[in-house]
Amino acid sequence: MLVMKGILPEKGLKLSFEPFELQLKHVFTLAGSSRSTTPVMLTRIEFGGFCGYGEASMPPYLGESHKTAAKYLSALKLEQFSDPFRMDEILDYVDNIAPGNTAAKAAIDIALHDLTGKILNKPWHKIWGFSPEKAPDTSYTIGIDMPETVRQKVKEASGYKILKVKLGSRNDIEMIETVRSVTNVQICVDVNQGWTDRKKALDMIFWLKEKGVVFVEQPMPRENFDDIAWLTQHSPLPVIADEAIQRLADVQKITGMYSGINIKLMKCTGMREAHKIITLAQAANLKVMIGCMTETSCAVSAAAQLSPKANWADLDGNLLISNDPFLGVKIIEGKITLTNEPGIGIQLAVNNYPAT
Repeated sequence: MLVMKGILPEKGLKLSFEPFELQLKHVFTLAGSSRSTTPVMLTRIEFGGFCGYGEASMPPYLGESHKTAAKYLSALKLEQFSDPFRMDEILDYVDNIAPGNTAAKAAIDIALHDLTGKILNKPWHKIWGFSPEKAPDTSYTIGIDMPETVRQKVKEASGYKILKVKLGSRNDIEMIETVRSVTNVQICVDVNQGWTDRKKALDMIFWLKEKGVVFVEQPMPRENFDDIAWLTQHSPLPVIADEAIQRLADVQKITGMYSGINIKLMKCTGMREAHKIITLAQAANLKVMIGCMTETSCAVSAAAQLSPKANWADLDGNLLISNDPFLGVKIIEGKITLTNEPGIGIQLAVNNYPAT
C-alpha cells in the first residue's frame, strides 16, 4: 500500500491522517471523464481532549492523490502550535509550506475549524453570526448518462427542488429532455467547460431558459476570456464561474466576465478563505454559490456552515456515495438544515469510519 496512516509527534496540536476511498452509488460522468470512486484523505487534529475532523477530496482530474496528500501532510509540523485559536498564523503556515495541494490544505483548515468550534461548543455558522434559516435549498446532481439511468437518478432525487444537470457532451438536449420527461422542478446546468463555440453556446442557453433552467455553470474553457465575457453579456441566464475561480486572488480576475462564482473548499484551501471569497465577491456584485466535490458529510457540513451567505448551494456530494464515514448536515425537503452541533456539525458513522 502506497500510503499508511500518518501520526505526527504528540506536542501542541496533534495531526493524524489516513487514506479512504469513496464509493459512488452511480458512475459519475462529466464532460470528459467518468469515475466510480473518489480518493479522500481523512484528517484529525487533537488538542486538550478535543478532536477536529477534516477531509481532502481529490478527484483525479484535479491532480492530487493519496500519495501527494500524504507527502504534503507529513511535512507539516503542527505540534509547534500550542493555541488552536491562532488560526491565521497556523493556516498561513499550512498554505506557505508548499504550493498547490489545495485539498490537503482544506483538510487541515476544516479539522482546525471543527476543533475550535468544539472547544467553544458552538457551530461555525453561529460563531460567524449567520442566520441558519437563510441557508438555501441544495441542488442534486444528475451526471451525464443514458436516458433510462437519468430517469432513475431523477426519481431518486424526487425530494429536491432544484437539480444540477451535467452537460458538455453530445447529448445535451437529450439530457434536458429526459429530465423534463420526469420532473418540472427547477434545473441548473454545469457544462464543465464543455462548449467551445460561443454563438452555439448562446443559442443553447436561450433554449435552456425555455426549459426552466435558472443558471449555467462554466459553459466554456476558463482560458477563453473574451468568449466568456461576450457570452455573459448576451446570456439571458446568469453565467457562473467554477473552474475559473480557485482562490481569493481569482475573484478580481473574473469580475466582469461572469455573473457569479462557485466556491468549493477543496479549491480554495478551506473555510477561512471561502469566507473571505464570499465577502469580496458580494462586494463586487457577484452571485455566490457554495459547491462541493464528491465528499463525505465532513467537508459538506463544513461548507454548509457558509451556506446562509450564498444565493445557491450544491452540497450533495455526500448523497452520491454509499460509504460515508460521517453523519452531518441534513437536507430536509431539499433545504440545507443547520443544527447547533458544535464545530462543523458532524459525528462519526461507526460502521464506516476507518478503525484507528
